[in-house]
Amino acid sequence: METAIQTKDQLYFTNDHEMVRKAVSDFIKKEINPNVDEWEEKGIAPLKQIFKKMGDLGFLGIRYDPKYGGQGLDYWYETVFLEELGHIKALGLSVAITVQTNMATPAIDEFGSEYLKETFLKPAISGDMVGAIAVTEPGAGSDVAALQTTAQKDGDSYVINGSKMFITNGTQADFLTLLTRTSDEPGSHSFSLFVVPTDLPGVQVSRKLEKIGVWISDTAELFFDNVRVPEKNLIGKEGEGFIYQMKQFQHERFSLLPFVCTAASDIIDMTVDYIKERIVFGKPLISRQVLRHRIADWLTEIECLKQLIYHIVRLKMQGLDVTKEISMGKLFAGQMLSKIADGCLQMHGGMGYMNEMLISRYFRDARGLSIGGGTDEIMREVIMKLEGL
Repeated sequence: METAIQTKDQLYFTNDHEMVRKAVSDFIKKEINPNVDEWEEKGIAPLKQIFKKMGDLGFLGIRYDPKYGGQGLDYWYETVFLEELGHIKALGLSVAITVQTNMATPAIDEFGSEYLKETFLKPAISGDMVGAIAVTEPGAGSDVAALQTTAQKDGDSYVINGSKMFITNGTQADFLTLLTRTSDEPGSHSFSLFVVPTDLPGVQVSRKLEKIGVWISDTAELFFDNVRVPEKNLIGKEGEGFIYQMKQFQHERFSLLPFVCTAASDIIDMTVDYIKERIVFGKPLISRQVLRHRIADWLTEIECLKQLIYHIVRLKMQGLDVTKEISMGKLFAGQMLSKIADGCLQMHGGMGYMNEMLISRYFRDARGLSIGGGTDEIMREVIMKLEGL
């Protein structure tokens, strides 16, 4: 009697997981990648159309309660989804999607009222609303406690004044999950988290920002001029927003890791195909030992990151705190992807420096991952604090 040989992937993923993987993969191949060059050139992707299609397929609420249109699945299914996003040939769109699934909605799901879940989470899951996370300000990015945007209580409303910077999906968002100061007192209990519809009077897109990379992703500076937000749009309790946002950051930072692994592998595969065909001094570049060893090092690093990701998922499944491990992953992933994109561009030679080449897009897009969602320096500080140092 023959014994079935278990593959490595089957240690983590079942046939049901692979069905989800195939569904996401097919969608990316048919609906996204054929259009990314056009969207990249325009500097914006039609998120309302894309998200509606994804919502209809159940992709935007994999872990969320079926009561609100989610799939009610676990972190392994989410990881499969996030891994497949790495096959999108424009990392800015991968990020834009995770803003919807892992940045703008987790706090609503975990701490929001029934009203907020019905009014914002449910349509975000169905793809009928586009969400954005509004934390960073012109004078406060990594130092979240330095936020200056204020929300003052006035009757049954809060009046918001201030501005937000580098807001992904900012020109298309229907709502913002916005962190603001509700007290002048020092300390972490001076901030609150709100859901702010962007059609409220006083919400303005000051400008769409021009970036080095992730051109496909619309990034905005937003301005709030006496924006009156109903009290029922407060997430959880007043003064607890900083704590809620710190927890939400963990969903955000983790969401970047699986697709970085996939994108890094795709970059290498694309480059190997190129250097197999590129003949220099009578031999294909793939025969050069220095290039072969460089690729071997990168493949080793990708595997290390993948195993850290799977370790994090196992810890998350047990309900354990993974702040340190996610911070390590975020630090490592940003540096790794930039290094691989840079090295693969070098292997393309002069062609790699041409805008028309996909490797140049990866090179531009990769750089932002060590900045957005928490800089490398902040990740190092988090790690050291959690080590008690």
